[in-house]
Amino acid sequence: MTDPTNNNDTSRSGHGHIGGGVPAVGPAVGPEKGRGIFDKNLLDRCISCGFCLPACPTYALTGEETSSPRGRITLMRALETGRLDEADPTLAEESSFCLGCRACETVCPAGVEYGLLLEQWRDHQWRGPDRPWIARILMALVSRPGLLRLQALVRRHARDGGNRAEQASRSAAEPASLMLGCVERGLYPKVSRAVQKLRPEITVPSRQGCCGALHAHNGDSRTGEAMAHALGEQLPGTIVTTAGGCAAHLAHHLGRDRVRELSEYLDRAGHRPTGQVTVDGRRARATLQDSCHLRNGLGVTRPPRDLVAAVADYVELPGADQCCGAAGTYAMLRPSDSRALLDPKLDALDRMDVDYIIAVNPGCLRQLQQGLRRRRSRVRAVHLAEFLAMATEPEPADEAETGEP
Repeated sequence: MTDPTNNNDTSRSGHGHIGGGVPAVGPAVGPEKGRGIFDKNLLDRCISCGFCLPACPTYALTGEETSSPRGRITLMRALETGRLDEADPTLAEESSFCLGCRACETVCPAGVEYGLLLEQWRDHQWRGPDRPWIARILMALVSRPGLLRLQALVRRHARDGGNRAEQASRSAAEPASLMLGCVERGLYPKVSRAVQKLRPEITVPSRQGCCGALHAHNGDSRTGEAMAHALGEQLPGTIVTTAGGCAAHLAHHLGRDRVRELSEYLDRAGHRPTGQVTVDGRRARATLQDSCHLRNGLGVTRPPRDLVAAVADYVELPGADQCCGAAGTYAMLRPSDSRALLDPKLDALDRMDVDYIIAVNPGCLRQLQQGLRRRRSRVRAVHLAEFLAMATEPEPADEAETGEP
């Protein structure tokens, strides 16, 4: 089987595909009963109408059918029926090239759950040594709660003492627990501290692991589901998360009523931000980049914008609803393609004359920060929680940008 990382960092000039369509497939191997790789009901739902094509970021980059949701589902069907050998390089390439942003789901008239199909595809395509090595390392690290908790020794993320957590839980009308992201707690410890400052009633249980989204998106959805349920048992009440991707993963496995992304939680709690973020004595101008899974998977778009607009002059970013190229491990697996997706956003920011771009997902935050630094832009990228906390007690811009304690 072809290693999905073999052509990860290509410029995609010519795009490495056979022509512009699905590769030629051989005759079916026996009756088309299916190999059991995909859920047949999910696979059969696609009617090949093509509404998904304009919504797909990778199709926009290449203009090739194989790089669209419809084209990839055609590949999945060929793999399922045996008409395409599983070692075909196009299968490896397209399972890797897809962002998994789920923008196609929002325009699909047949209600195709493409995100689940992609997970099933990668479960088969990225087995064992065929899984990208970067993903294997990250998955091994986040699978060890002890290693995650060690970050608290050097990175001062939010935490509760036992008595405080119990008292807050008892006094809250609806108990809520903050999920400490497996990456965020190390890279951006100020995010969880900002949440604690904004809503002291949210407890922060210390003994919590990873939600499993990383596994689900990188070829091990079964472990990802088990990790989601384990975290659900570790965190009492409503689970509040500062990562849009984690919110969508947890909501799928634990139920929509159990999980709230931060902006959604604040909106439902009637939180009214106080103060304002200023730059050089004036009210700051700010924009927002959507989290793909938060927007496309959970339909949350208004709350983060309303919160930003309450403390700054909000300006809508053209293409805010389109993927920034972070997409979990994607920016590490396919850096050239990732940058190609980010560059139009950076171009737009250059024209907008804004001071801040707000993210609601740590992966997006990292992607934006790195892109802005490469361009030596004056625009600063911060997480929504930090931005709201800055309004009540302004802090140095460089500290807010890097997330350093």
